[in-house]
Amino acid sequence: MSAINREPLTAPHRTRNDVVLALGVAVLAVAITPLMGGGEGIRPGHLGWMLLLAGHLPLVWRRRRPVVALLGVVACMAPYYAFDYNPALPVPAIVLALYTVAATGAVRRTLLTGVAILGSTVISNGITDQDEALDSLEISGWIIAVLFVGIAVRYYRLYVASIVERAERAERTREEEARRRVAEERLRIARDLHDLLAHSITLIGVQTSVAAHVLTADPERLDRKAVAQALDDIAGTCRIARGELRTTLEVLRAHDTVVGVGADLGAGAGSVSGAVDLRGPLPGIDGLAGLAETGRVAGAKVELSVRADGIPPSVGAAAYRIVQEALTNAVRHGGREDLTVRVGLWTADGALRVSVRDDGTGGDDGTGGGVGPSDGPPGYGLVGMRERARSVGGTLDAGPGPAEGFEVTATLPLSREGEVR
Repeated sequence: MSAINREPLTAPHRTRNDVVLALGVAVLAVAITPLMGGGEGIRPGHLGWMLLLAGHLPLVWRRRRPVVALLGVVACMAPYYAFDYNPALPVPAIVLALYTVAATGAVRRTLLTGVAILGSTVISNGITDQDEALDSLEISGWIIAVLFVGIAVRYYRLYVASIVERAERAERTREEEARRRVAEERLRIARDLHDLLAHSITLIGVQTSVAAHVLTADPERLDRKAVAQALDDIAGTCRIARGELRTTLEVLRAHDTVVGVGADLGAGAGSVSGAVDLRGPLPGIDGLAGLAETGRVAGAKVELSVRADGIPPSVGAAAYRIVQEALTNAVRHGGREDLTVRVGLWTADGALRVSVRDDGTGGDDGTGGGVGPSDGPPGYGLVGMRERARSVGGTLDAGPGPAEGFEVTATLPLSREGEVR
């Protein structure tokens, strides 16, 4: 079956195999000669043996030049038949040459070859001997059968090749899908780490500044309670950040499952999806109250309004991270002590609307809080928020507010087109 399925023109060691096959067919012709002693025709003499063996020589090139090999066999066997030698001895070589032409070429070439051989045989026999014309018609049936067997084998090989090609293409598609999902997971982890660390470090910095201010403002009248409160807030922020960081990095600790990604590449798209989707519980709008509280601890007045229920986890996680980054930017670049940040979430027209507006003085260049010039070179706050919105098919706008401060607005569709709601 391996020899049948393999494409003959690209098979390994094809020349060596054809030499062995031609030699084997010639030995077969010699071996059956004693069995044909009483058959039709006369026993080959020296000239007959020379023609018979010479007719097997072109079979060595039957795959590289199938038509030329067939013509070489016919050129040697035609004189053989003209001298009325035993007609059965050249049959294996002729059948092999005809089969090769049919199995390695197009159907049109096979039909033209068959018509040329059958036509010349019938015409020559009809001219030389009218009685042999009927025998030629009987022989033509066998020639047609051999050609059709070659055509059938050729189409079978094409069918097998197409199945193999589709399987390889499907394997490549699964591998590309697995790589894409792994890249998406890495990007999600990077975003979560950026949002988490930027938010937590900013709050710790603000709380540390408060403690430092209390310690240096009036050393003689040190407010120990305020210092203790600031340090407690720093410790609380660290605990929260540590917990979220542990949850985010759990995907990297699932070593066995990560290793299973490579093993499951050939197990189908469903297995790949299940192996790569390693994320833990996603933050959602239920955690916005905690974000607001951390903002208040940092010294900002945060007004939170949430009028949304039944939000998909992916949309809720995107809204959470957008609000987290916007609050961090506002606290970092607000530029005033009595900073007020208004956070609103509501559903309208099949989408979750997110609005974060502050009345600070930072980000006047239009880049907005978090990436404004007040604390050094621009960062990736707005870029990350826009990527968060795009990840769920939404949009995000950021810029100076209508009166003062800075405003971030996002529209996050609750269901994408084509998905089940």
